[in-house]
Amino acid sequence: MSDTLITIIAIFLAAILMFIFPLMSVSERNDDIAQTAVQTATSELSEKIATKGKITAADYEEFLAKIGTTGNTYEVEIEVQKLDENLGKKSSQSAANLIGENSRYKVFTSDILNYIYPEGETMTYEYLLNKGDNVIITVKNTNSTLAQTLRAFFYRVTGKGTYQIAASATSLVVNQGR
Repeated sequence: MSDTLITIIAIFLAAILMFIFPLMSVSERNDDIAQTAVQTATSELSEKIATKGKITAADYEEFLAKIGTTGNTYEVEIEVQKLDENLGKKSSQSAANLIGENSRYKVFTSDILNYIYPEGETMTYEYLLNKGDNVIITVKNTNSTLAQTLRAFFYRVTGKGTYQIAASATSLVVNQGR
């Protein structure tokens, strides 16, 4: 009886070593590849927006198509920090040549997408930016990848709001949008 039990345990351990660990390794590698692809696409979009000085529907849809090829779903957040130059406002600083100070206000994804894709219209618009604005793009996966599922099963590492694939890019707009 003890020989049979040892044989069953040996077969079980061999199955884990032959199938589960290689599967975990391959799934981790797939997540690494997806991470690289998403980071590259996010950086490209950020630089494209900064160079053009505008956010277009075509660029945004091309970006979504690129990151969609990884087979995961993503939450994309775009933040634009608009430069508000208050040249006529008096400053409390001691510099005699300083008339006013600049401030920034933020515009987020929902406002940008509502402007680009107006409700009830088939036409798309361009969200124009000014020189000196900042564009921040953040991407996180919303689905559970195979590596996340296996890791949660074997290591009992679970939690809400965890993500495996994330990317962010920031650019300073160098051209006025027209």
